[in-house]
Amino acid sequence: MPELPEVEVVRRGLADHVAGRRIAAVTVAHPRSIRRHAAGAADFTGRLAGRVIGAARRRGKYLWLELADSAAAEATQGDDAVLAHLGMSGQMLVADHEQPDEKHLRVRITFDDDGPELRFVDQRTFGGLSAHPLAPAVGGGLLPEPVAHIARDPMDPAFSLDDAVAGIRRRRTGLKRALLDQTVVSGIGNIYADEALWRAKLHWARPTENLTRAQGRAVLTAAAGVMDEALAQGGTSFDALYVNVNGASGYFDRSLNAYGRADRPCPRCGTPIRRDPFMNRSSFSCPRCQPRPRTAHP
Repeated sequence: MPELPEVEVVRRGLADHVAGRRIAAVTVAHPRSIRRHAAGAADFTGRLAGRVIGAARRRGKYLWLELADSAAAEATQGDDAVLAHLGMSGQMLVADHEQPDEKHLRVRITFDDDGPELRFVDQRTFGGLSAHPLAPAVGGGLLPEPVAHIARDPMDPAFSLDDAVAGIRRRRTGLKRALLDQTVVSGIGNIYADEALWRAKLHWARPTENLTRAQGRAVLTAAAGVMDEALAQGGTSFDALYVNVNGASGYFDRSLNAYGRADRPCPRCGTPIRRDPFMNRSSFSCPRCQPRPRTAHP
């Protein structure tokens, strides 16, 4: 699943290529891709046609395009937005009209300037687009209603490190589970949780109630650092499904220290990286650098 750096790469591309442009028409090629828009395809296309795309925004792993009625700078904040769920294979691609349609093209958005169009491509159809009112969010700001409960992420200028640490320590669960809880801190997924825990030398099953404030600050600071480095390399792409708006892959997978490195030497101490089952996924850690605590959550 795309995590914060991958989604931020896409957001920046959308900000560069579609913000400020007026939508001419929307075509839905697969109904499953707008299933989260409860009013259906006709309402979805009607709500977008004629609107101007304002800011491209993100919180954590969630991405949306604000809709406005005017291209004037003061009107770029509308009262609703198109929320994009990328799922496991969703792509937001900017493409010229003459470029052949992708095999898994699901939604096409064209603009009145006859410039490049925006295509939502999704091989597995787990993702989708939907339009929602903007609502006051937890932690401040306006977010599309379905994601208004999402906490701020470590790369948000308004993120409070101390508040996030306090939220983690209140959870009474395993540390990695708390890091993945988007209502506590957003944007961190399986990949960057493992990388942050490796950097902070903390085991994924450490009980949050036993976590010191210094350890909490260390792991969240590590998460921000690793995601910032991943962003600089275009995110982590393990296959052709994770791309930016121009279809290019990221290269941070070459810099991973723990995730996906089972049985390979730890870059810090040389001990083989261990893989453990975790929530129908996997956790990767160094047995020496990240010893399992005597009391641990599953």
